[in-house]
Amino acid sequence: MNSVIKGASYVLAHTPQMVVYNGTTQTTERVVNPDSEYLKELESHLRSYEECVNYWPNQVYIGNAHPDELAQVEFPYYDKVKEGAQRYGKYGEIMPEEEFILLAQVCDMFEVVKLDKDFVAATKETFAADPVITEDLVARVEEGVDNSEIQQLVNEEHAEGLYHAGKLVGCVKRAHDIDVNLSAHVMHENLMSKASSVLALLYAVRNAGISKDDIEYVIDCAEEACGDMNQRGGGNFAKAAAEVAGLNNATGSDSRGFCAGPSHALIEAAALVKSGAYKCVAVTAGGCTAKLGMNGKDHVKKGLPILEDCLGGFCVIIAENDGVNPEINLDILGRHTVGTGSAPQHVIGSLVADPLDRAGMKITDIDKYSPEMQNPDITKPAGAGDVPQANYKMIAALAVKRGELERKELASFAAEHGLTGWAPTQGHIPSGVPYIGFAREDILAGKIKNAMIIGKGSLFLGRMTNLFDGVSFVIQANQGAEEKSAVSEEEIKGLIAKAMKDFAASLLAE
Repeated sequence: MNSVIKGASYVLAHTPQMVVYNGTTQTTERVVNPDSEYLKELESHLRSYEECVNYWPNQVYIGNAHPDELAQVEFPYYDKVKEGAQRYGKYGEIMPEEEFILLAQVCDMFEVVKLDKDFVAATKETFAADPVITEDLVARVEEGVDNSEIQQLVNEEHAEGLYHAGKLVGCVKRAHDIDVNLSAHVMHENLMSKASSVLALLYAVRNAGISKDDIEYVIDCAEEACGDMNQRGGGNFAKAAAEVAGLNNATGSDSRGFCAGPSHALIEAAALVKSGAYKCVAVTAGGCTAKLGMNGKDHVKKGLPILEDCLGGFCVIIAENDGVNPEINLDILGRHTVGTGSAPQHVIGSLVADPLDRAGMKITDIDKYSPEMQNPDITKPAGAGDVPQANYKMIAALAVKRGELERKELASFAAEHGLTGWAPTQGHIPSGVPYIGFAREDILAGKIKNAMIIGKGSLFLGRMTNLFDGVSFVIQANQGAEEKSAVSEEEIKGLIAKAMKDFAASLLAE
């Protein structure tokens, strides 16, 4: 039987100071044009925590509003306030930067994170009040050091500064004197990914209603890679995050595929559970500091706030079929193969039409498609357009070409089968997976019967190949009840044999 989606979590960490000091767009600008107008204006375009929480797409991401509600909000979204917005949602939370810095220190196993003692004292109580932060995690918070020690590490030892409200409140030290893979910059990047993954794992366990010990395997599918000079990407975020989250019965490994990584990992997890190798697998991914403020220049130029000011994380719990939760149907998998090519119509054909053909289904048989769910508030000012809508137009055009959709229905296809984008620009996170939590609930509620998750990626970014990448899979209503009520072939044979035996007995009786 197919494995099922037991639960999902989606978390954000509001990190405006990391936009300034760690986002690639900003760090690069500081090198090539340190006196630029952009850098001078940058901080005046940073959002407050309250503005970040009140932002419609962020509230959708953590589950306080449905994508269908966002579709009714007048575009653009950045100047609208979501009434009743809250820090905590049914899927996760929007954690403030100061608390997230403490979580990063909790995730540090090699004493490379040093925090100002006054900052720790001022933040620890609110950090401990978080509903998923357990006592053992609070106990890992160190008291901190004098700020002068932090300044020395930043100014003389190449440590990466940690800032809050414009003040230096801590740092991440290098973990090796000469290994660039263990430099302060890389350690900072990896620790922030790990911390946001830990937060997602904690919420996923809660949301799925399971014990931490139920999870037997963890797959991390973020965009970072940890290792050292001898094996740059050989490390294991999955097991590292599981350790901090208290998943004592779990092992794990990392899966990488640029933006398509989460979809690859979910298929792997579903296969592991269906095969019986593991009963419960968590697929998780933390955020990417490099992408903070990635389109900041365009946003500032157009007078917008910096909208890429959050690290994102998610987790999906895959478990054995319970006869209730929606299934991942491994018989309907789309694959962008080596021979597919990079033409958009070929990509969509391989990910959407081909798997449906093999299953004897039409494009219109899928209720909802979740391809690249980027927030258009972020992408349109940067000249990338509305990415989800562009995908829906291609899928609809393919359906028309196949005779499965009337040309006059092209305009309504996106509204009926699509979604409005709401995901943060964190690379891997927008690519299909933000809808999984909603898809599970929509299927359980009978609102839809199925959904296709489409992960697409740009493998050429690694300069190893010019190939594109992508996989897709279908989530469907649980077929367990049907299967249980149906009579098996063996049972039919037994019934026939019994009937023949009874018939023979009746003849002898005559």
